[in-house]
Amino acid sequence: MSDNKPVYLTKEGLDKLKAELHFSRTKERARIADAIAEARAQGDLSENAEYDAAKEEQSHLEAKIAKLEETIANARLIDETKVDTSKAFILSTVTVQNRKTKSQQNYTLVSAQEADLASGKISVSSPIGKGLLGTSVGDVIKIKVPAGEVELEVLSISR
Repeated sequence: MSDNKPVYLTKEGLDKLKAELHFSRTKERARIADAIAEARAQGDLSENAEYDAAKEEQSHLEAKIAKLEETIANARLIDETKVDTSKAFILSTVTVQNRKTKSQQNYTLVSAQEADLASGKISVSSPIGKGLLGTSVGDVIKIKVPAGEVELEVLSISR
């Protein structure tokens, strides 16, 4: 099941995953166990939709817990103070300008587990994230995106 690939995370991202794992192991498992017990108390399990739903939810939760445990086991913390800003790498904040629309955008390159487009955090495994990795200020790159191809110029890189 495990491919043992390292997952690069900030301390904040790792702490968030650990908190989610703790919540899932304690509160969610207990809630689902109560739902199963309640459904079991209703009698015949062969035609009990509540029991089937609770068992399915339990299965999904256990898969989620296993995935969180694997991610945490493979986590590698990134020292944010040692991020090189001469090139775009994970944890770099890159300001780019779309050459066609002249619009500017800031992206912080993060692992897939920490990606949050609403806050400008994009995964290094996304098309734009992959395209930005290793670039320097002044570079112009073409990236294939679902809507076609976009041409971006790297304006700045910071930590």
